[in-house]
Amino acid sequence: MRIIGNLFNSSLGKKYTMAVTGCIMFLFLLGHMAGNLQIFFGRDVLNHYGHLLQSNPELIWPARIILLTVLGLHIWSAVRLTLENRAARGPVAYARHQPTAASYASRTMFVSGLIVFFFIVYHLLHFTFRAPPEINLTGQDFAQMRYTTAQGIEQHDVYNMMVAGFSNGWVSVFYGLGIGLLCFHLSHGIGAMFQSLGLKNEAYRRVLDIGAHVIALVIFLGYMSIPAAVLLGVVKPV
Repeated sequence: MRIIGNLFNSSLGKKYTMAVTGCIMFLFLLGHMAGNLQIFFGRDVLNHYGHLLQSNPELIWPARIILLTVLGLHIWSAVRLTLENRAARGPVAYARHQPTAASYASRTMFVSGLIVFFFIVYHLLHFTFRAPPEINLTGQDFAQMRYTTAQGIEQHDVYNMMVAGFSNGWVSVFYGLGIGLLCFHLSHGIGAMFQSLGLKNEAYRRVLDIGAHVIALVIFLGYMSIPAAVLLGVVKPV
């Protein structure tokens, strides 16, 4: 118990917490992107993937609870570290503080992180919990979108739900803003994760920083390829 108490009470413990939870969410982000990109393989493939997830509540709900806990710990540790850093600088030190050496992404981590949090909430309401037409802005009831496979099995039509959602330009713009801020957050967060875990030194600091920016860009392009394909008519409703 003392170890756990020290973990949550010390600055080093909070940094470890933020780094580990950030790593878990980063891995989830990659897996989620790989799943979403199956939309380019057609309706059957994406709907099979969606059905596989939804038909295993004993796996999906524990995973959701774990991810929400991880997200909560990440936000908590970020808030606590931000408040501690401000208190340590004090009013005089804060006035003399020169942040020019830090990247803009690192200096806005807290704010961008909060915006990303609200984006995640909207995204969950929009697609995971199949929000009603008043919220999803498409005029269509996502909960009623059904699909019958060649084997006669009725499933939720994830494919047409995604196409309908991203066909709305405002939804795609908001999605792009959220993903953009998320990747902006990642561009610094990946490097900070290695720093907090003691895996970053001067010998390969620059390589890690460049790699973080490249990874963030790849993730942004991967996620944004879907609404772009829908708006351009490459991916169409079936």
